[in-house]
Amino acid sequence: MFTQVYYLIRSRADGNYLVAHLNQASDSDYLLMFREHFDALSYLNTHGQEVRDQFAVESIPGNQLKGIMDRWGFVGLGMVQDPLLPKIEFLAQT
Repeated sequence: MFTQVYYLIRSRADGNYLVAHLNQASDSDYLLMFREHFDALSYLNTHGQEVRDQFAVESIPGNQLKGIMDRWGFVGLGMVQDPLLPKIEFLAQT
């Protein structure tokens, strides 16, 4: 996981990452990440067609994920398995 490159979706306006909220009552943000650049673009085109130009896809090495999660306070990762459905595998940080 640490030697692979992952792709994240980030807002061009404020720099925030695209996250999933599993529980709206708490601050349980899971950072959404993709294995391929084209999967991230497919996700944007399918689920955010009207706002897709407000986001950018950025690549990140796996060894930097922990730092991003700690800095932004994410509780875990959401690995998008299928961007069209979407099917997401959630992994909590220990």
